[in-house]
Amino acid sequence: QVQLVESGGGLVQPGGSLSLSCVASGINFSAYTMGWYRQAPGKQRELVAEVRSGGNTNYADSAKGRFTISRDRAKNAVYLQMNDLKFEDTAVYYCGARHWSMTVTNKWGQGTQVTVSS
Repeated sequence: QVQLVESGGGLVQPGGSLSLSCVASGINFSAYTMGWYRQAPGKQRELVAEVRSGGNTNYADSAKGRFTISRDRAKNAVYLQMNDLKFEDTAVYYCGARHWSMTVTNKWGQGTQVTVSS
């Protein structure tokens, strides 16, 4: 059974930092591109950042220079370090996994809330 379990969300002031973690089980971790997505109220889910098994990364323009995605093969984990958070970063953040043979992400965690507020 595939499980993606996120942790690390919370409330932070603008300009602050948060680190999200996602631990995967039930998948061959090395065969998956791992990503962080977010969904704000009234908006569609969007890609924030993703990291391929070889380490190549891809970031949304809104995340470039502020967020860093990384993965740990030994722990079957993917992380998102978020710095200089802005009000518009407020959303539910989801961990997603996409097998190398797929074009869409089809495995999701339950989500973790990130709220940026003063």
